[in-house]
Formats: sequence, C-alpha cells, structure tokens
Amino acid sequence: MRASWIHRRDRRGAWFVAPFLLGFLLFMLVPLGYAVYTSLYTYRIIGGTSFTGASNYTQTLENGLFWNGVIRVVIFAAVQIPVMLVIAFFFACVFDLGVAKWGTAFRTIFFIPFAVPAVVGAVMWSFLLEPQFGPFTRLANTLGFANTNFFGPSLILPSIIVIVIWEWTGYNMMILYTALKSVPRDVVEAAILDDTPLWKIIVRIKLPMVRPAVVMLVFLNTIGALQLFTEPQILEYFEQGAISVNYTPSYYIYQTAIAADETNLAAAMAVILAVIIVAISGISLIARRRRKEFA
Repeated sequence: MRASWIHRRDRRGAWFVAPFLLGFLLFMLVPLGYAVYTSLYTYRIIGGTSFTGASNYTQTLENGLFWNGVIRVVIFAAVQIPVMLVIAFFFACVFDLGVAKWGTAFRTIFFIPFAVPAVVGAVMWSFLLEPQFGPFTRLANTLGFANTNFFGPSLILPSIIVIVIWEWTGYNMMILYTALKSVPRDVVEAAILDDTPLWKIIVRIKLPMVRPAVVMLVFLNTIGALQLFTEPQILEYFEQGAISVNYTPSYYIYQTAIAADETNLAAAMAVILAVIIVAISGISLIARRRRKEFA
C-alpha cells in the first residue's frame, strides 16, 4: 500500500515538472540544436548551401570584431556590476534596518524600473541624454561642460552603464533585501548592545551572511552583461554611428544575421557565446557547491 502511494506521488511530481521540461525542450534545446546544425553549413549565392564543418567556428574565433565586442562587455560588466551591487546593498540595508520611513512604498518605487520593459527604459533615457535637446545635456552645459555628447565615443559606454544600473538595481536590491531578512535578529541585537557602529554591523555581520546571494548576483549579472543588446540597439536609432556593428557580441550576431544575411556564421557566433555563458554558469555552480551553499 505504501509503495503504491509513493508511486502515485512520484507520478504527480512528474506531471508538475512536465510543462517546464516541455517549454525547456521547445524553446531552449531545440533552437540551440538547430543553431548548431545551421552553423555547420554555409550558404553561397553560387552553389547554394553546402556543408563546411567547423569553418564558421574557425572564422569566428579568428574574427577580431567579435572578440572586441566580448572585451567591451567585459569592461562594461567590470564597472556596472560592482557599482550596481553596492547601490543595491546599501538600500537593501537601509530598508532592512528600518532607517527609512514608508519602506514598503520606497521599495516599490525602487523596483519599478525593473518592471519597465528594457526598450521603454532605453527610449526614455535616450530622450534624456539626447545631444541637442536632452535635459542632462543642457544641465552639463550649464555646469560648464560645453558640447557634452553622451552619445559620443568617450561617453556612450558610461551612458549605457547608467541606463542598465537604473533598470536592474531595484531587482538586485529586492534579492539582497530578502537575504538580509534571513539574518538572525539576535546576532544584530547583540552587536547593538555591544555598541558596535552601524557600518561595522553592515560590513562585518550582514554582508558576510548574505555573501552567497551576492556571489549568485555577480554571476547572474555577468551572464546578463554578455547578452547586452537592447540598450545599444535603441541608442543607435537616436545617434547614427554611435554604436558600431560589433559593439556587443549579441548585437554583432544580430547584424551578421540580419544586415549581412550570413545566418550560418551568426549561428556559429551564437553557439560560441552560448558556450561562454554555459561555462560561466558551470563555474558558478561549482563555486557555490564548494562553498556548500547547496548539496
């Protein structure tokens, strides 16, 4: 009787996970398999489609434009992720300690940018940073920074960093706030009774106890940085020539497939980018398992 009940329970579990597995198969594994298949062929105007094996991969690995885009998003991530996490952790601590009044309302306000579609957010910021009539450009000119062009070669990457920080800080703050809520209150109360300064409570007690959440966010945001696409594409519409065709790997893949009509080569680029992302995910899992964050 007990064995029959366990069997039925296991069957119910399978039905619960079946929709996810079906979606994962149809929208992840099948497209990835098709991309691998497509990347092994090359279409030519004369001769049609022919099997070329690893030719597209070799061409991608030797393509300096592709790796320039990868280096650019690495620089982007090296600046954007630490700044964003520091801001997110600061406000998470403020809300966790109850320093701010109406914390629920402020948490909602901070989370709203994440709820705004990336396209809408990028368009909004494009109007704010517009070189001729944008309010931030006028403010910079008023402060003595004449001829400021936020879409110029020297400021376009910082502009994208600001946009992405605005979009994602609220999301990261909510995860860190939730993690801070799991810190035992008696530990914090004991530190307060010992007259421990507030900054030491935050840096030496709270931060070490939420380190797993911080590590997870570092890896998740790194993966997101490698897929940077929407913001550069929108900015290109507002300032022609501000974004090169290889500005990010994802944007270069898009330009190769759509503008250059080299879908086979673009598929090889996409597979290589996917391998990089999978490698980062694997490193994240190994690192977290070694820290015994999960079994």
